[in-house]
Amino acid sequence: MKNTLSLILAEVKNYQKRFIFTGVLIVVLSSIVWVRPALIRYAVDVEIANGNYKGMVNVFALIVLVLLFEALLKYRVTYLANWVAQSVSLDLRTKLFKRIMSFRMQFFDRTPVGKLVTRLISDIDGIANVFSNGLLNAIGDLLTLTVVLTAMFIINPSLTFIVILPIPVLLFATRIFQKHIKKSFADVRNQVSNMNEFVQEHVTGMHIVQVFSREEEEAKRFKKLNGKHRDANISSIKAFSIFFPVVEMLSATSVALLLWLGIGGVVNGEITLGEVLQFVLYVFMLYRPIRQLADRFNVLQMGIINADRVFKLLRSDEKLEDKGTRDDVEFNGRIEFRDVWFAYSDDNWVLKGLSFTVEPGSTVAFVGSTGAGKSTIINLLSRFYDFQKGSILIDGVDIRDIKLSYLRENIGVVQQEVFLMSDTLRANVTLHDDGVSDKMIWDAAERVGAADFIRKHYDGLDLHVRERGAMLSVGQRQLIAFMRAYVASPNILILDEATSSIDSDSEQMIQKATASISEGRTSLIIAHRLSTIRDADKIFVVNAGRIVESGTHEELIQLKEVYHSSFFL
Repeated sequence: MKNTLSLILAEVKNYQKRFIFTGVLIVVLSSIVWVRPALIRYAVDVEIANGNYKGMVNVFALIVLVLLFEALLKYRVTYLANWVAQSVSLDLRTKLFKRIMSFRMQFFDRTPVGKLVTRLISDIDGIANVFSNGLLNAIGDLLTLTVVLTAMFIINPSLTFIVILPIPVLLFATRIFQKHIKKSFADVRNQVSNMNEFVQEHVTGMHIVQVFSREEEEAKRFKKLNGKHRDANISSIKAFSIFFPVVEMLSATSVALLLWLGIGGVVNGEITLGEVLQFVLYVFMLYRPIRQLADRFNVLQMGIINADRVFKLLRSDEKLEDKGTRDDVEFNGRIEFRDVWFAYSDDNWVLKGLSFTVEPGSTVAFVGSTGAGKSTIINLLSRFYDFQKGSILIDGVDIRDIKLSYLRENIGVVQQEVFLMSDTLRANVTLHDDGVSDKMIWDAAERVGAADFIRKHYDGLDLHVRERGAMLSVGQRQLIAFMRAYVASPNILILDEATSSIDSDSEQMIQKATASISEGRTSLIIAHRLSTIRDADKIFVVNAGRIVESGTHEELIQLKEVYHSSFFL
């Protein structure tokens, strides 16, 4: 807990002056809490007792001024604490998102999206609460307790001792409450994460749910998950519903003891009525911070639980190791795989000693059955995954020696599953690169045959394609992906089943566009359609992670072996 709290506080370093200033204001605010009760006592015992109306008015005017001053301090404390909290939240969320974007693909293969959303949104909000409603406020509450108790002991030690008799019981109850609420809050956060994960997966895959008529069954699963979320919240609510009445009961007990002894003291002339009123106000000031301290502690606990998750993600070694220093590679396009071995997990090898060479400016195709390792080849070339053995070279340079960003800038990929952002068509083509002009976009649209359907839409390039490109057909989304690759002008082009979802008319346009885009570039094509691969300079037949045949379409036909007998013909 201590180490995590120190990590949380380290995040405030950029806003240290405001954070410290907020703390100073809280100290000032807590230090003057004794003033108003003292003024009320003076008004009762002196001004009212002597019938001094003007003096009474002056004292109450002073009380109003003190109230206004306290209100101003509370406003500044609330504003500054939340400003610091939101600024820390901004920095931490940006840092975490940037970190997540650097992770290797294996991490995303095994981590649900909903869990990452929880880390980025809910968990960081919990950390922000440490600054807005936790740490400094807890210090203020403790200081208020100290000031009030000190004032009470100075005024009347014996009466103070009687008043604080219920406090040990309250501290014991608070400790039990904290232990229970910590477990309950942790359970709530886990259930929130599980629900985010479930909802994200099912909304994204809603077509599967509906196609197989699983609505009722999935609704039952969600109800069960939602029930666990409800039970976790009820558990925490139960703790609050017990604790707060206990606080109120003990507070009332202190006031009752005070009035019982105080009124007797007034009658006997041992204490004044103003002193009794002053103590009554102090009692309320005493119990309010104690009750709030439980809330502050819960905020701190939840913030620490959330921070443990966030900092664990920040410290994780999932980042793809980028030790490359070269950014001077010509990228003429000569690609070599030398005895490459790769497994997604353990020793379940997907590629087994794979070796081949692609000459600069040539177009090669990879064919084979599902699971043969074709897509893995392009994933390794772009370093979405790192291979375990062997080497991959571009123009004689190991890709691990090339800066990762430079490597990917020079490799363009068009995949079968096209992902479009919930943004304009223009933004999905340029990916917010200001260097890409509308003229370049329209040129790309003409080349890939997308210009006609774009012009048919009233908004043109400003068309909002909705989430995952819902406004466009599958074929249109594929054309947008080709436009994206075209404007990027990569030196190496990869087409991964890029024409599998396109009708024959669109395929002809894309084949023509592919020829134009591929001119002067090394192109790697993965496809099942014969029309897509037959004109390739070389075809590699992949089976069980190895190259079993290679040659031109005609040469492979003449062999009358794997390629000849496959479904390509």
